[in-house]
Amino acid sequence: MANRKQSKALVRKHIFPVRLSDIELDLLRIKSLDAGMSASELMRRNALMRPLPKRLSKISLQTYWELGQIGNNLNQLVKATNIALLVGRTLPADPELLRELLELLHQCRRDIASDDIDLEDSEESESDDAWKAD
Repeated sequence: MANRKQSKALVRKHIFPVRLSDIELDLLRIKSLDAGMSASELMRRNALMRPLPKRLSKISLQTYWELGQIGNNLNQLVKATNIALLVGRTLPADPELLRELLELLHQCRRDIASDDIDLEDSEESESDDAWKAD
């Protein structure tokens, strides 16, 4: 095949050094072989074509933290309820209701933390098809 001339804007003449451990370098080489492209091309695609994960807002981070504090209080109440069950005292709360509430709280925290991850994963799976070697 004839060598085509590239536009001056497309000629890659800049070198950007990256420090890698021996293990990271081996992983990069393996991934580039699996993808059927050079390590440079793999790094360019990963660095330039993938969207950055969205940062959580201050409100989301504060909500996540507050839910964690509520979870700590619920755990203390569950522990007190379990101890009351063992020693035959009056229960401070319904144990099953506490467990359901605690699971709901954990699910809310997972939802807050994973909103950006889900968005990123769906974008990656769409672009993965374009990365496969012919």
